[in-house]
Amino acid sequence: MNPQQENLISPAQAIIIIINYILGVGILTLPRALADEVGTPDLWITILISSLFPLAVGFIILMLNNRYPKKTFYQYSSKIVGRILSTIICLSMVTYFITLTSFEVRILAEVTETYLLEGTPIQILIIIFLWLTLYLNVDGLNSIARMFQVIFPLTVFIFILLALMSLGLFELKNLRPVLGGGIGPVLKGIKTTSLSYIGIEILIILSAFLTDPKKGKKVVFVGVLMPTIFYLITIVIVIGALSLDGVSNLTWPTITLIRSFEFPGIFFERYDSLFLTIWILQIFATISITLYAASLGLSQLFNMKMKTFMYILLPVAFFISMLPQNLQQAFSLGDMLGNAAIVLFGITPIILLGLSFLRRKHS
Repeated sequence: MNPQQENLISPAQAIIIIINYILGVGILTLPRALADEVGTPDLWITILISSLFPLAVGFIILMLNNRYPKKTFYQYSSKIVGRILSTIICLSMVTYFITLTSFEVRILAEVTETYLLEGTPIQILIIIFLWLTLYLNVDGLNSIARMFQVIFPLTVFIFILLALMSLGLFELKNLRPVLGGGIGPVLKGIKTTSLSYIGIEILIILSAFLTDPKKGKKVVFVGVLMPTIFYLITIVIVIGALSLDGVSNLTWPTITLIRSFEFPGIFFERYDSLFLTIWILQIFATISITLYAASLGLSQLFNMKMKTFMYILLPVAFFISMLPQNLQQAFSLGDMLGNAAIVLFGITPIILLGLSFLRRKHS
């Protein structure tokens, strides 16, 4: 089953999908998680160093995909490692994507319940978000890409606006001293940052749908560069305004910072609602692409219609999303996904790329 014409996406659409996918939950959770792990104000250096890894992963996946044009990993992996091992790896990736869908929708429901719809059962919120995701998925990848295109400019505009509004609370002393604790704490935070760069792995299916595969490298580079800039600005502003100790004691430091805005003479006060509105749309788009990736995997593995698996995976995603008993367990699930991503999309493509070269050489 090769990509259908109506599902093809342009390189610009692919870049926007990757940017929105990477940003996802990370822009809310990264400042606190990184502050706990690094323990010094040098979080911004960790962000810069960590961005090299998704770039490397992206280029390796691209090299692997380019050896099997117009096919997704689910379709060509059996030619490298055989049917049985390929099925195991692909099912692991499907499990990863559906678990990531569950994690993102759980965080989405938790934040919505806390800041926008207090008292609403999160089960109801999760069911609503998942049904809306299904509605978007049934029209295919191009519809999802168009949704991302609508969200992205709004995200950039509101992000820049809120960043400028934060300058009044910013204090440079909160970012000092630079490397006061040496390079050790900075490197310690790299693994934690890996979860926030989850998203580049979508290339495992995405490059097969590109209208111009020759621009794959540009997709990877810009797709990682833009989230790095977003993360960098977020970390600098949040730490600069709230200080390292303040961030460590907050569950959602980014939202807390935005809620602290006060401008005398301006009637509007709930600036966090602006941020949350666009963030909810972003997460909604993200869970759409992860559900699509999981459904596509099962569809290509078992040669059945995607829609069938979309309906089957919906209750599975709901069940997994309800497994964490509290927010801390949900965060632990996120950490597990970060580790799984390193193995599935960081190490596995390197091994398969090596095997692919060896097979071609011997044949």
